[in-house]
Amino acid sequence: MINQDTEFLGIDKDSGFSLRVLILSVPAGLIFLILALFDILSPFLAAFSYICILFFNTVFLMPISVEIQQVKKYIQSLSSGATEENLLKNMTEKETRDLTEAINSMHKFWIDKAEMLENRTLSDAAVLDTLPDPLVMINQSGIVIGANLAARRLFSADLNNKAFGPLVGDAKFDAALKQILEQKIRHQDLNVCLPLLKNKPKFYVRLSILPWFAKGEVVAVSAFYDLNKALKFEQMQQDFVANASHELRTPLSIISGFVETLQTSAKDDEKAREKFLKVMGEQAAYMSALVENLLSLSKIELTVNTLPDEKVNLNAVIREIKNALELKIKEQHLVFATHFARLPQIIADSAQITQVLQNLMDNAVKYASPETTVSVSTAKVEAIPPHRYYDVADGGAVEICIANEGVTIAPADLERLTERFYRLQQHKNKNIKGTGLGLSIAAQIIKRHKGNMLITSENGLTTFKVYLPLNLGA
Repeated sequence: MINQDTEFLGIDKDSGFSLRVLILSVPAGLIFLILALFDILSPFLAAFSYICILFFNTVFLMPISVEIQQVKKYIQSLSSGATEENLLKNMTEKETRDLTEAINSMHKFWIDKAEMLENRTLSDAAVLDTLPDPLVMINQSGIVIGANLAARRLFSADLNNKAFGPLVGDAKFDAALKQILEQKIRHQDLNVCLPLLKNKPKFYVRLSILPWFAKGEVVAVSAFYDLNKALKFEQMQQDFVANASHELRTPLSIISGFVETLQTSAKDDEKAREKFLKVMGEQAAYMSALVENLLSLSKIELTVNTLPDEKVNLNAVIREIKNALELKIKEQHLVFATHFARLPQIIADSAQITQVLQNLMDNAVKYASPETTVSVSTAKVEAIPPHRYYDVADGGAVEICIANEGVTIAPADLERLTERFYRLQQHKNKNIKGTGLGLSIAAQIIKRHKGNMLITSENGLTTFKVYLPLNLGA
């Protein structure tokens, strides 16, 4: 539709069309004026002829001017993101048709180019988000221009358009970043503790300036590598060596002493040989169990931050363990009582959950007084009781209760039951074999599953309650 306020016959009023017609007609008008001055042509005929020239020039320029106006509007619509192709339907002039085709070709080229660049940008962003280590991009002013998913999770904030130095909160980092942005150095490696974040994690940070051929606003990048896992693994190795050497020293000494005795003074003593070989076998079995438990504990601690994804039927697992313990139950004349609630399958690590229940149920049988009752029950609960040192899973959970009748465990001892190598003195006095790692292993597995374990002991009744989430990771 033509806007009557700004257009006339499809031409903008301020386009200068009338002026162009007049200027084009000036030469003919001068000729007619001269002819009229020299009486070669009558003034009337000269004026009429000039009017005819004006008319023919107007008729000649009108179509191309109108179409140029339509092309102008079409270009304006393209620049605003619209495509009013109906403006080009009635093109009749070859020049304007060619011009329109050239404009459309150029427009399609730039649309394809922009789409390709957008796809590449999205692809690059997706690649950066898959990187496990935080990566932050910084401009010349030290402002964050972009960050990958790991960085956004680390700082738990929208980093874009914020000064990066204060977010890190470390003086050494600020000084290094300033030198990088001033291009005094090209790279800087440093260990940084992030005091503004929870638990003040420690990172190895690499600051780098981009090469000279890099285009865009980003001038530097900062990559973070988590040192906590490496430090924890190193500490685990040290603990493993220290614990293993300490716990293996005694049985090795016993075996070494007996071997020496059998080679010398008891060389021909049949009774001594039989007795010593039995003790040596027990000590060798103890060392084997100890090494196996230490390796199991180290493996569990390495996977403590990895969520399991298997489906486990807890009632079925408990039944299988009970069947395996039948011989021990009969030897101690125990009553083994079970009560199973209807439970759905839970998401867990089947082997590790079996290991937890095996340890707890075996301990219940081992440490129970003869001719007493060991009970195991399962139930659904609305929530997992909170733990003092880590976050438990939200939502409904399963409770496994394992109880036996034996010695009453003092509150001070209850606090230490899950420590490595800690064993009750009463059990040592009764010469009950064990490595002191079973409950520590169970605690680590339960932690991995975001569950909890509560231990109580009153009037000789000791109860272990294990809580595991119904929907781990949901």
